[in-house]
Amino acid sequence: MNAESSKQEQPPPFVEKLKTGIPGFDLIAEGGLPHSTCTLVAGTAGSAKTVFANQFLAKGIVEAQEAGVFVTFEESPAAIRKHMQGFGWTIENWEADNLWKFVDVSPVLGEKPVVTGEYDMAPVLARIQYAIETTQAKRVAIDSLGAIFTQLGDTALIRGDLFQLIGALRQLQVTAVLTAERTEEYGDIARYGVEEFVLDNVVILRNILEGEKRRRTIEILKFRGTSHQKGEYPFTVLPRQGIEVIPLSAIQLQQQSSDIRIQSGINELDHMCGGGFFRDSIILTSGATGTGKTLMVTQFMGGGIEAGERCLLFAFEESQDQLFRNASGWGIDFETESANGHLRVVCRYPETSGLEDHLIRMKEIIEDYQPNRVAVDSLSALERVSSEKGFREFVIGLTSFIKHRKMAGLFTATTPTLLGGASVTESHISTITDSIILLRYVEMYGEMLRGITVLKMRGSKHDKEIREFTIDGTGMHIGMPFRNVTGILSGNFTYASSDELNRLNNLFNEQSEMRE
Repeated sequence: MNAESSKQEQPPPFVEKLKTGIPGFDLIAEGGLPHSTCTLVAGTAGSAKTVFANQFLAKGIVEAQEAGVFVTFEESPAAIRKHMQGFGWTIENWEADNLWKFVDVSPVLGEKPVVTGEYDMAPVLARIQYAIETTQAKRVAIDSLGAIFTQLGDTALIRGDLFQLIGALRQLQVTAVLTAERTEEYGDIARYGVEEFVLDNVVILRNILEGEKRRRTIEILKFRGTSHQKGEYPFTVLPRQGIEVIPLSAIQLQQQSSDIRIQSGINELDHMCGGGFFRDSIILTSGATGTGKTLMVTQFMGGGIEAGERCLLFAFEESQDQLFRNASGWGIDFETESANGHLRVVCRYPETSGLEDHLIRMKEIIEDYQPNRVAVDSLSALERVSSEKGFREFVIGLTSFIKHRKMAGLFTATTPTLLGGASVTESHISTITDSIILLRYVEMYGEMLRGITVLKMRGSKHDKEIREFTIDGTGMHIGMPFRNVTGILSGNFTYASSDELNRLNNLFNEQSEMRE
């Protein structure tokens, strides 16, 4: 073996990483920020740069007892203490315990900065070094580079001062986060065009406007000397918590499958599905308004309660009182079961928060309540408050979360027309569902009837006929298949000819004999 091939086979040098403690970020960073390096966090106004910097220090104190130094070139320490109270970060207490120290280089209110000659970074660096040494800090946050570099008109001076600052931080062997402003979401990395080249790592925060909807994303552009997850990931900023990243890369196709069947709450539907739904399956029920989607959810919850299971319903279109009243009209006592702890109903308007916030809160409720069944009525309502990409990420995140916990999930989606047709919601979820139930209106001889079919049942034989069903005071009742109508699912009904009708009848008889 020659020396060249031996060199090629040597593994890359190990880079120690420091956990930031920011939920989801350490996963896409594959362990955290590279130890003793400087990371640029760049973003436009409202992208949560300052929150990221503060959370980096706060998590170090809370989770690792690591002291931190916050260097502020913009807001005063008093303003930062006030603004961060909503996240539960008790900065004043940490200062008293010598775990948090401010280096205040913010402008004095009412005074205009006056710079004569070249700007001297030495006094600022001396104060930073003193703060680090007196607190034994492991983490440093600087907010923001732009505030100080506005005083330097020459790019060469900016680059030189930045090299001086970064060099000093490296010598002190601290892990530092430095924020910088951007003017466009997908334009230059930072305002002066030199920051991303001088610093070791670059993280970009975006606050994108898509179709009148705001969506925050985070991207690790570079880590010097180590790996990280590529691409943009959604994140949100939550009260009492701070930033939480939602990485789809955390989703792994490793969930186990079960052969155990559960009842849908509708006996004939169980027969159509080959004996019921699988315990860990995701079921999509699609239909026009008034076809019985919420009724199917109600009976699905009722079937779980009857089997002694814990049931959780997320409703985004009806209030709790409406759901309780409707369930009572179908002979299911939601109110009593809710009081007994067998059922939990969570009702929210989709517009109350972003889709990322909804996802995180739904996960928290599921973790807290530990249900056997989960229903969401409806996905189409949630689709209104998100971009197309954000909605798909929400669906993937929620369905995978439910499947990993071996729960059954029932989701409803509304078709765009009364007579059927594929909905946008279906196109995002149909490929990741285990079962699809279609509900359709069928116009026949001047009367509007309802039809149901099992379009998909992964891992099981199922009834492929379109059956008529009715709704009365005891719920849904599934009857015989339609025999003289074609084109029901497409919404283009035509009556079958006598030859076609005979062929369909013969096929039905053959299938019946095979079942027997």
